[in-house]
Amino acid sequence: MRLEYFEMIDRITAVDDNTLTAECTVPAAEGNPVFTGHLPSFPLMPGVLLIETMAQASGWLLLHRLNFTRMPLLASVKEAKLRSFVLPEASLEVHATLVHDGSGYAVTTGRITSAGKKVCEVELTLRALPFPTPELAAMVRGRARALGMAVAEPA
Repeated sequence: MRLEYFEMIDRITAVDDNTLTAECTVPAAEGNPVFTGHLPSFPLMPGVLLIETMAQASGWLLLHRLNFTRMPLLASVKEAKLRSFVLPEASLEVHATLVHDGSGYAVTTGRITSAGKKVCEVELTLRALPFPTPELAAMVRGRARALGMAVAEPA
């Protein structure tokens, strides 16, 4: 997890057309500006970044479903529930599940667990749009490969 670059997912461990599982480790508090301000002397992973982590897992799921032909963007967050605190250096397992896909929008559920305990869950809506540039599409495919996803080059 590289918070300063909004790279929330470290590795994708499983993906099919309807589900994705990923892993990430929250960085150490020392020297990380996110934890300096949230909260001084009691560093916690901000809830909004946990939601972003689930949104990114959902985005990778949709990229897989769309064969990297369109770019999913977060459109709506619904029913977010933060159930426990996440401390620096925690290992997280992130799950994304497709609920509905159609008309250029997809609904997913996201869930994060740590050490077998529920951390948070959410319902998300994402919109799939054309990539604005071929360079961005290529960068996303490269990042997917780095995370462990199988990605075919476009025809």
